[in-house]
Order: sequence, then C-alpha cells, then structure tokens
Amino acid sequence: MISFHRTDLPLEEELSDASVALIEQTLTPIVLPKGYRLLEDKEGIKHAYLIKKGIVRIFITTEDKEMTFEFAREKDILSTSLGYFYQAPSYERFELLEDTILYQIDLVAMKQLFYESIEICNWARQFTELNAIKTQKQLIDMLVLTPEDRYLQLMKYDKTLFQRVPLKQIASYIGISPISLSRIRARIK
Repeated sequence: MISFHRTDLPLEEELSDASVALIEQTLTPIVLPKGYRLLEDKEGIKHAYLIKKGIVRIFITTEDKEMTFEFAREKDILSTSLGYFYQAPSYERFELLEDTILYQIDLVAMKQLFYESIEICNWARQFTELNAIKTQKQLIDMLVLTPEDRYLQLMKYDKTLFQRVPLKQIASYIGISPISLSRIRARIK
C-alpha cells in the first residue's frame, strides 16, 4: 500500500493540516513501470499526477524526432496547460524513465476545492506561478546561452539528472544532438 505524506506535496509548508487532508481526498495512488507512456499527444487529460517517486520525461514528437523539454520528478505535478485550463487535447507526451509511484489527482475534485478553500486556491496559484517562472527561465536560457553553457548550468544545478536520464534525452533537453553533447563533454573533462 502506498501512503501519502504531507511532505509529498510541493510548498507543503504553506498548507494547514486541514487543507492537506482535503487534497489527499482527491488523490489515488498508482504504481507504473519504467517505459510506461502516461500521456500520448492529442490525448485529453482528465487527471494530473503528483510524483512521489520516479522521473518522467515530457516531450513532443515531430515527423523525424522527439524533443524533450522537461523532466519532472519527486514533488512535481504532471499536467498539461491545454488539458487543465481548456480541457483540450495535449501536444506533449509523458514517459516514465524509472519505475514510478504517482498520486493521480482528480482535476474536477481539485478544482472544486479551489472554490471551497482560499488556502488551497492560493497554494495552487503559487505552484502555477513557480512553474511559469521556471518555464520562462528555460526559454530565455535556450535563447541566450550557448549549448555548452546550458550543459554547464545543468551540471551545476541538476547533477543528479545525469544519473537518472539517458544522455540522448539530456542532449535533446538542452537543444543539441547526442554527438554535440559528446563533444562538449570531451572538451570540458
């Protein structure tokens, strides 16, 4: 049996025990294997997911390649903006890179809590703001940093990613080919 703990929530220090108990009622624990595709493109989303254990690659596909644009891990919430805000099909895909423990979040029940609890609503707003800032920083980094600088920044701030994710996916994440990543790594050593 998977148990939910207060520390599984992002920004948990902002929530009272009563609010955590209400959120817990919207969660269903699930365990899925490495390689499982939680969401395919053009699929509508009815749930979000809170990651208790594991790492998930978020990517899109074009005609000839996959482009990774995020890795979600413990305490991250997996959702799609189109699905969450507009109930529209998604363009991204979610692939589990490790055996993963998730809490499936019933979005209808969670949205109802936003109307019932200003504390939960504010918590969700803060989480959304942090994700927007993170996304904006990632976009700006892609525009102004060289691939080598993006690699060095990732090594400095997220070294554990290299232990959990294949290098070809890290290369895609920083916007280069696996061969270019190998050259950068050889030059830096």
